[in-house]
Amino acid sequence: MAVPSSRIAGLGVFLPESTRSTRETEARLREANPGLNLATGLIHRLTGVESVHVRPDGWQTSDLAVAASRDALADAPGEIDLLLFASASQDLIEPATSHIVAAKLGLDCPVMDIKNACNSVINAIQVADALIASGQYHRVLVASGEQPSHAVRWRLADTEQFARSFPGYTMSDGGAAVIVEASDDRRTGILASTFLAVSRHWSIGTLPSGGSMNPRDPDKVFFDMDGAALQQAFLELGPEPVLDLLAREGLEWADVDLVAIHQVALPYLPPIFDRLGVAADRTVITIAEHGNLASVSLPLQLLRARERGMIAPGSLVLLIGLAGGISLGLMLVRV
Repeated sequence: MAVPSSRIAGLGVFLPESTRSTRETEARLREANPGLNLATGLIHRLTGVESVHVRPDGWQTSDLAVAASRDALADAPGEIDLLLFASASQDLIEPATSHIVAAKLGLDCPVMDIKNACNSVINAIQVADALIASGQYHRVLVASGEQPSHAVRWRLADTEQFARSFPGYTMSDGGAAVIVEASDDRRTGILASTFLAVSRHWSIGTLPSGGSMNPRDPDKVFFDMDGAALQQAFLELGPEPVLDLLAREGLEWADVDLVAIHQVALPYLPPIFDRLGVAADRTVITIAEHGNLASVSLPLQLLRARERGMIAPGSLVLLIGLAGGISLGLMLVRV
């Protein structure tokens, strides 16, 4: 009996209309910290981010995921038999946010949360693919709501704290949803994947509150990251995992129609693309206009590429996920 394969059947992305420009971010920081000499234009020069999205007042991460899920369900109507909430964010420590998303969508199916920082969605697609291959499920909704805006530190003790809080000023709120379903067509769908972790780097970037280490410390509810060390850790991975995946599948870059990669800062991307050998016209840049959307980033690039005619049925896509911890996720998908 043939093992079922799976494909990405539907996409949905929700980006809040409310935005905060980088200029506004810097003005707010200067107003809140008059004793610090914060250079004008520094955040934009270092990251290329022009603005970020900010959730509507009163919205939770589940609301962002629900808004995106409704679009995905409209894109690919049909019954859902498993819901995976995949995000670095969450409504509560308990219960799983997937229960809240399911209740708001009116779904009556099994649920679970998948969490691996900015790789949460690509890991959830991996889990959905495996569960479909095992015959346990037929159509899986992967829903993500990212709400990093609550963890931005506005009052700073010194410039060192500003540097460690810096990545939070470029992070954006948003929602994404991907429907993964069983398919009989083995020429399309999720073709191959590779996942790696170098967990000794886990302390480079953290949001330290809420767990057993810092259950109630009010100073630990903000991002704390060494951006330079995080970049170096990813560069040390090198291009080999990506090139090995392509070689294993008998593919060359000319065969790949789109490379969607998690985007943290605009200046980071050209060196990565140069090392990999990726042509600029095979990518979609979202970081400047939309900021760092964490695990929403890859679905957004897929959707934008589809809207612009860069991909169509039969196109080959390489998803490259990068996440704190650190971890790398690679997935070849024939759409």
